[in-house]
Amino acid sequence: MSNVDERRQERARQFARLTETGKDTDMGKLLRQFWHPIELSANIDVNAAIPVKVLGEELTLYRGASGALHLVGGRCAHRRTLLHTGWVVGEEIRCIYHGWQFDADGACVKRPAENDTGMPRTKIAGYPVKEYQGLVFAYLGEGEAPEFELPRKLLTEREGALVANGMERWDNNWFQQVENSLDAVHVSFVHMALTVGPFGQAVTAAIPELSYEETDAGIRQTAKRAENNIRQSDWTFPNNNHITVPGLTPEDPWIDTFVWMTPNDDLNTTRFMIYCMPPGASEASKLRFQSYFAKYGKYDPAEHHDELFSSRTWKNPEDTYVGLTAAQDYLSIRGQERLTKREDEILGKSDLGIVTLRKLFWRELDLVRDGQATKGWKKLPTPLELPRQPGAQAAA
Repeated sequence: MSNVDERRQERARQFARLTETGKDTDMGKLLRQFWHPIELSANIDVNAAIPVKVLGEELTLYRGASGALHLVGGRCAHRRTLLHTGWVVGEEIRCIYHGWQFDADGACVKRPAENDTGMPRTKIAGYPVKEYQGLVFAYLGEGEAPEFELPRKLLTEREGALVANGMERWDNNWFQQVENSLDAVHVSFVHMALTVGPFGQAVTAAIPELSYEETDAGIRQTAKRAENNIRQSDWTFPNNNHITVPGLTPEDPWIDTFVWMTPNDDLNTTRFMIYCMPPGASEASKLRFQSYFAKYGKYDPAEHHDELFSSRTWKNPEDTYVGLTAAQDYLSIRGQERLTKREDEILGKSDLGIVTLRKLFWRELDLVRDGQATKGWKKLPTPLELPRQPGAQAAA
């Protein structure tokens, strides 16, 4: 093997540390130190169960008779059939196959077909969950879960703020989407594709000057295209980005958008969004916001993969926010392959955000590998006020 091939393989091994999320990987251990969104609250009815896959783990999410959510293993400990096909009984779940019943902690509490009354010592997984602003968050780590502080978005908690949610299931590795969040230059190209919506018009195709600052919560990204066109994003470790985008019409205030990338496994990612219209908006703006998300808020570009890659046209002229932006990003990110070969990249100075992000993650992964404590990431005491572009109506 040549020296070139050896260096390429070593680069591939190093990059794999960023993408592999299984329980026994460094990244898997790191991500399990944090809360992650795993589903929309509205998708789970009382006395119902659904399957979810998070960080490579099959799980069952169910809502008990009280309305409380519970998250346990995906399969029965008896004969390994899927638990979500069974029944919710009070705050417990019963397997469809032989009736084994598990409580919210994953402990087996009933085996109706057995003559003995003893319970097996083994149990399935059981994890804490929390509902927040229409999303279901879960903690898959060991021991007691951390306080639910880092994922909170204080701007959404202001009195009078309007909130909507979104969820998209993408068929690519999660880290490609995280990298896209710290790639401010892509906006000047990607969001000019298909058709140029209000977002692309506001940011413009100018090439920005870049700067990155590590904060207590993550990374603050600044992209300066002109003195009156400075765009910032507030990225929270390990997989959330806060950006601002134009309102639905020039009369509407800009919308704060919070995006999480949750790995289902190493080839599939669910992207969760919270959209927030600030307090003080007019009744007409509020109505437009609610009507738009009711009609267009569930667009998922992966469902239109073949159409997007074959025609490269945008066929929904009324949807120039959620759908258009997602489709543009999907073309570029999914166009890298489901798991891109970073060892074959050629980076430039415009990739400062990518380099910054990878160095930060490698630092944390090295600490995990060496059995040391990682950085104590914590929510910023006050949310960063992200600037709006020229002509944007300031938030109240």
